Amino acid sequence: MTSVTPDGLDAVRCRIDAIDLELLRLISERACCAQQVAELKTETGGGKVQFYRPEREVAVLRRIKEVNPGPLDDEEMARLFREIMSACLALERPLNAAFLGPEGTFTQAAAIKHFGHAVVTRPMGTINEIFREVESDACDFGVVPVENSTEGVVSYTLDLFMSSPLRITGEVTLRIHHHLMSQASDLGAIRTIYSHQQSLAQCRGWLDRHLPHADRVSVGSNADAARTAAGESGAAAVASRQAAEIYGLAVLAERIEDDPGNTTRFLVIGKQDSPPSGQDKTSLLLSCRNQSGGLHTLLMPLAAHGISMTRIESRPSRRGIWDYVFFIDILGHRQDLPVAAALAHLEREALLFKILGSYPVAVL
Repeated sequence: MTSVTPDGLDAVRCRIDAIDLELLRLISERACCAQQVAELKTETGGGKVQFYRPEREVAVLRRIKEVNPGPLDDEEMARLFREIMSACLALERPLNAAFLGPEGTFTQAAAIKHFGHAVVTRPMGTINEIFREVESDACDFGVVPVENSTEGVVSYTLDLFMSSPLRITGEVTLRIHHHLMSQASDLGAIRTIYSHQQSLAQCRGWLDRHLPHADRVSVGSNADAARTAAGESGAAAVASRQAAEIYGLAVLAERIEDDPGNTTRFLVIGKQDSPPSGQDKTSLLLSCRNQSGGLHTLLMPLAAHGISMTRIESRPSRRGIWDYVFFIDILGHRQDLPVAAALAHLEREALLFKILGSYPVAVL
């Protein structure tokens, strides 16, 4: 092994100092460019100016991942650039995003992952409130959970799209790690476990093995669970590490989810359209005639135009007994010629046809 001499170490440190100063200069220069962009948009934009351009941001992140030389991995490098873009965008106009609160939920983590730490996050008590905040322009965007890799779809989120005018403008995937936390110092003292019903389901196996006699109580969010456990003797919560830090709880067991690949997908909702980014999804709300082969006939235009369907979920339409609507995700942007042709064909076949949004495929 080559020994490191004091002179050699000092030289490397001097080089790091010089690089830090150059980074500072370049980041400041980028921030000045962002301010110039804001001025130009304000001068030429006319009515309501769109400062946030999701397709532009995702293009930057994809390019960074493509040319990243290492040694930092692609995800870490993209995260750093996300934060730089977030801070620069805040100079143009700070964004605010509603999330399912209180502080410390996975939905808040998803909002920060998508927009960066410069976004102003506003906790809401229910998913319905998130939709209302964005519809009333009280928030620019909302972030809502839509499906989990082990427990499936969040049906309440899908149901709200039936009547809401909002569009899907982005998606976020977040690897979910659940931790058991409490004021107690050991598992033997725990009599009650609080968490969201999906989190309890995602940790069912671990809880059955280690805390089979503890009552499991479903609450509105994991952060609510942590807040409740912080004030109750003999109580524990299944929540994120951030929630443990916020509510002063000790983590008794880490990563107790049954599936180590446990991932939740979140949707970003807003009023603006997302232009094509080159790698997009389009989400649709459809219904078909209640007859033999109705769904097959409805979906034939996708196959005819070579469009890949990545997800389909059915939900009661609430218009009649055994009447259903279908939520469908396809690859491509609604402005792409093959997708546009398939959508025009679909609209002719469907009893109900609604484009919920076209948006960039999640980068991170």
